Amino acid sequence: MKRSLMAATSVLMFALVLFAQQGQTDIARKIVNRVTPRYPEIAQSMNLRGSVKAEAVVQPNGMVKSVEIRGGHPVLVEAAQRAIYKWRWAPAAHESRELIEVRFDPHQE
Repeated sequence: MKRSLMAATSVLMFALVLFAQQGQTDIARKIVNRVTPRYPEIAQSMNLRGSVKAEAVVQPNGMVKSVEIRGGHPVLVEAAQRAIYKWRWAPAAHESRELIEVRFDPHQE
């Protein structure tokens, strides 16, 4: 009984440490250079507005390692993704995942 209680306690403590470490990496890093995406001509001709949601993996030096699109109009996705790869974040000790929403409005160009 004591062994199983000790094992359960050890597992719980390990899980809490992992959770605490994960919580520290979820803090959004400061963007130091945000590049405005080029509005696609076809989207302009369609008077298309909307947003693209993405998750960027940002390296410790602030450069984007990868971008995964989470949603958005297919006509706008490529322009948003190209721009996000040019963004730069403040340096950090570890790689981070940043949630991003890029908005497109033909009247705010």
